[in-house]
Amino acid sequence: MPMTAKLSTKLEVSGQVHPEDVPELARKGFTAIVNNRPDGEEPGQPTAEEVRAAAEAEGLAYVHLPMIPAELSSELVSNFAAAIERSPGPVLAHCRSGMRSVLLWALAEASGGSQPVDQILAQAAGAGFDISRMRPLIEQFAAR
Repeated sequence: MPMTAKLSTKLEVSGQVHPEDVPELARKGFTAIVNNRPDGEEPGQPTAEEVRAAAEAEGLAYVHLPMIPAELSSELVSNFAAAIERSPGPVLAHCRSGMRSVLLWALAEASGGSQPVDQILAQAAGAGFDISRMRPLIEQFAAR
């Protein structure tokens, strides 16, 4: 099972989740999985549908919101925020390494105006993710 990093009381991020990881995630109290990884990114990667089936078998909600950096949009950020908000409990968001999930969280936080950009960057760094090079993009979302 991948290591998770806690960003808030409601959100943790990780690298790739495999179907066999899902029962343990359910035991740990997660109520939803948000997959930010596009299918087919690398050989041997489980498909979104394989992980969805495992999640649903454990009673977890599952949302596939693939994040391709060149196709990043406000709509994707809004959908990511909504998936977390509508979950009744803790959410695990994942991609290959967790970085794209952290960036989506940061953009959602910035566009929601819930905390200053410096605090978002510090919170991400505290979870082990240096997204400081993304500050201009985060500031753009904060200004919207």
